Amino acid sequence: MNDSYPSRRSADRPRSLLERLTDLISPEPESRAELLEILQDAHERNLIDADSLSMIEGVFQVAEMSARDIMVPRAQMDAINIAESPEEFIPFVLDKAHSRYPVFEGGRDNVIGVLLAKDLLRFYAEEEFDVRGMLRPAVFIPESKRLNVLLHDFRVNRNHIAIVVDEYGGVAGLITIEDVLEQIVGDIEDEYDFDEEAGNIIAAPDGRYRVRALTEVAQFNEVFGTHYSDDEVDTIGGLVTHRFGRVPHRGEHVEIDGFEFEILRGDARQLHVLLVNRVVREHPGDAGTAPQEG
Repeated sequence: MNDSYPSRRSADRPRSLLERLTDLISPEPESRAELLEILQDAHERNLIDADSLSMIEGVFQVAEMSARDIMVPRAQMDAINIAESPEEFIPFVLDKAHSRYPVFEGGRDNVIGVLLAKDLLRFYAEEEFDVRGMLRPAVFIPESKRLNVLLHDFRVNRNHIAIVVDEYGGVAGLITIEDVLEQIVGDIEDEYDFDEEAGNIIAAPDGRYRVRALTEVAQFNEVFGTHYSDDEVDTIGGLVTHRFGRVPHRGEHVEIDGFEFEILRGDARQLHVLLVNRVVREHPGDAGTAPQEG
């Protein structure tokens, strides 16, 4: 195999005096931390761009993370009950707009397969439609499974989704190949993305709002009539992250001055999309501020 980037220690050619002196002065990194320092220094000297550095850091992070770190929690899973008829669950499928859905029977701990949304087209083309017969086998993995190993399994088995189970065999959540890849390459477009013309804040039919995490705090204040400070952070995603004291995981939520923020999308480095809901109190005075029309 031809190697476009031969090692300094390659035996294919004699090593120059300069290379040997460089080894003595700047020995090869002995730890992952030292390697990252070298890469960050290379970025500062414009030898690699920011995107390349970010992806390399993402690769290291994936090797240290497990399925429990990024899975969609059980309570946030969009799943289908096999007891429901297609007429009952198809509106749910259309609303959520995922490509794959876990299907359970009797309870969420009994996932019997995965239904592909595209297979529902047969419901409109065939007189007899057997949902159970349409199911693909579900893949189950432990919470402790390393993301780098999981990514390899996804690729080898051509699988896109796995059900995460706890030590007692109960369903803890689910994880997709996209979730893993986003830890490396960052944001990937999916059903929570915004059209360029849609703006940073989109109202949902249930009265909640999908908000791009990069929305400036000043814009959020203007739309919702809030008074969040932008002295320490510039964006609403930064405000939420600051309140957590860390980058929160998908499905986590926090209340800030009358509004609840739930993380819809994010990776190990930053948030992407938030679900915002005005908290309704028993006392009218605690209800918060209604969004302004505009």
